[in-house]
Amino acid sequence: MALLQDRAAPRPYATSAVDRASLHAGLRAGVPFALAGFLLSLSFGVLAHDAGFPAVAAITMSLIVFAGSAQFAAVSILAAGGGVGAAVGAAALMNARFLPMGVALAPSLPGRPLWRAAQGQTVVDSSWALANRGDGSFDRWFLFGCSGVQYVTWTLGTVAGVFGGGVIGDPHALGLDAIYPAFFLAILIAELRADRAGGGLAPRVAAAGALVALVLVPLTPPGVPVLTASVVALVGLRAGTGTPDAADIAVGEDLTLGLHPPGADTPAEPDAGGPR
Repeated sequence: MALLQDRAAPRPYATSAVDRASLHAGLRAGVPFALAGFLLSLSFGVLAHDAGFPAVAAITMSLIVFAGSAQFAAVSILAAGGGVGAAVGAAALMNARFLPMGVALAPSLPGRPLWRAAQGQTVVDSSWALANRGDGSFDRWFLFGCSGVQYVTWTLGTVAGVFGGGVIGDPHALGLDAIYPAFFLAILIAELRADRAGGGLAPRVAAAGALVALVLVPLTPPGVPVLTASVVALVGLRAGTGTPDAADIAVGEDLTLGLHPPGADTPAEPDAGGPR
């Protein structure tokens, strides 16, 4: 009955003590990922600056897209002389994992379709995984808080990278490229630990997704291993339990992006500052 009431009258603000507690918990949980996100977006800002992107374009991209893998892929392709269609296609492949993630989240979002779609825009990998209650439902206020703090630092990092790119230099020389795979591995490890009490299916499904990603990395363009491994993991989990899990859907990106950074198949010109 409470769920039906919540759907009938969705609250745009955290009006109850439980909602506020979840929001604050999400904000606290998101801080470590927000700090890592700041460094990632700093690296993105430097790359965009070196590739000749106008400052407004790079910052607007972070404000609207708010997805590291898609942004790195798109900028790397454009910096190497690729077309807008190729850049958009690569970014879409990178973000295709949000389709099954959205399907899993949808029942936990109240309101009419447009309002639920608006709430779904807050989804990022870490907040989606951490907001997962483990029973197929999600704490939406925890999700909002966790994503909110990351959105702020992602934007600030991009601004710092765009305007300070000449001072910061090559982000690879500073080791910032290592943060990206570490970011997703942290999510994966937390989910695998949480699954121990749930039958231990996630590690096996995650291993299957990892194997698919490893096989496809040298054979396919960026984005394809991520999407394929995520689909394999999701199908495997549904066959076992019927309930999608954060670790299984995200495992393709966790491992693929560590082995095959966005834009690896489209190296930038020597003076473009893109990934090498």
